[in-house]
Amino acid sequence: MSSNTIVARLGASDAEAVTPARSDAHVTEIDFIDGYDRLAFGLGQALDQLNVLGLVPSERAIDLALVATTVLAADTRVSREALAQDGWTREIEICVPVADPELWVSQSSLLQTMLNFLTGDKWTMQFRARVPTRAVLVPASGNLRTANPDSVCLFSGGLDSFIGAIDLFAGGATPLLVSHYWDGITSQHQRMCAERMKARFPTAEFNHIRARVGFPKDTVDESPVEDTLRGRSFMFFALAALAADAIGGDITIHVPENGWISLNVPLDPLRLGSLSTRTTHPFYMVRMNELLGTLGIRAHLFNRYAFQTKGQMAQGCADHNFLAAYARETMSCSSPGKTRFAKDEAQRQPKHCGYCVPCLIRRASLLAGGVTDTTPYQLPDLLAQAIDTEKAEGSHIRSFQLAISRLRRKPERARFDIHRPGPLNDHPQNLQAYEGVYVAGLEEVARLLDGVRAEPL
Repeated sequence: MSSNTIVARLGASDAEAVTPARSDAHVTEIDFIDGYDRLAFGLGQALDQLNVLGLVPSERAIDLALVATTVLAADTRVSREALAQDGWTREIEICVPVADPELWVSQSSLLQTMLNFLTGDKWTMQFRARVPTRAVLVPASGNLRTANPDSVCLFSGGLDSFIGAIDLFAGGATPLLVSHYWDGITSQHQRMCAERMKARFPTAEFNHIRARVGFPKDTVDESPVEDTLRGRSFMFFALAALAADAIGGDITIHVPENGWISLNVPLDPLRLGSLSTRTTHPFYMVRMNELLGTLGIRAHLFNRYAFQTKGQMAQGCADHNFLAAYARETMSCSSPGKTRFAKDEAQRQPKHCGYCVPCLIRRASLLAGGVTDTTPYQLPDLLAQAIDTEKAEGSHIRSFQLAISRLRRKPERARFDIHRPGPLNDHPQNLQAYEGVYVAGLEEVARLLDGVRAEPL
């Protein structure tokens, strides 16, 4: 196994020697100060937008964002295929300058537990003091405060976050929406959805923080880009915590994610690795809240949909007509850009494929939620003909069909299956509810796939 050490630097004056935990580690240094003397890679962009609203975070919240962005750099630029002995598990060390090194060293064990669970890798970390010239990273602000949100809501551009924001605004809340993106497709859908939301609730205070967070493809020498992206939610949560901390007081960070996908029970054994994410799993959410508490950040992650399927979220949406009108503008597909390989030029515009796991769950949820699905799909009609299981469009469908069949043959397995993605010991009183949302989620997809033929062709 090749070990990789990512060293975060804060400008030219940050030249202190860093000794990797392993002498044979491949070391990559990343300067987080850009040419405008502000934090780079999207962090400065987020701070500037908060600054305009008169919202100023603490140094600890900035350190959390810097740590999370360094994790993101490692997660997206250290290749599993090229640099992991088993093609999956990487050995990664991050070295980050922070305002209070002793505090962060005391949280190293918690961070390791979180990140190992989240990404499936082996993480270690070093923390050192910031250089005197970068002792303060909070930007100076003379702006009057013009925003008074009562919460923060993650806003990814997906269907769940769209429903989550609708429910909050329709209920009279004034959340600060927080988004991060890297590719243009995600950015476009976030912007469209936010514009629709602002127009629908014109009397509500509406503010939206958006940051383009990511790294060039050549950040790590001789490493292809890694596309499993298991660590993105740590960055998302840290960005939301940055905003919550800037608001001040005890702030709820809403994480609108259906409970079925939060559990994300693998459909088959192969999905325990690359195809089974843990971005909002209950175990990880509890650990993240523990970290926020020990850092003194008065924010708390909360998922009000922890025991609802995506279809139940759609059905119960507080403004069902608005959702029905604009659900098509949300993005759920795992890789909408794959249409660029279509033979027909007219089909090369990015769109939902219609057959990946997120697309199938989306289609099933709109059907279950009573929403006419006008989303343009690359594979629009699942019933038109038999779908080849030797190709991507059929393999996911077949995996769902097998999982549904196994559960129906032996319903009692559900109580054991829900523990496969990760421990639920933090929620012993909710095991029956987790079992219920798992079964209900599979049954939603079963209704979508009724009559669909997936077979070798």
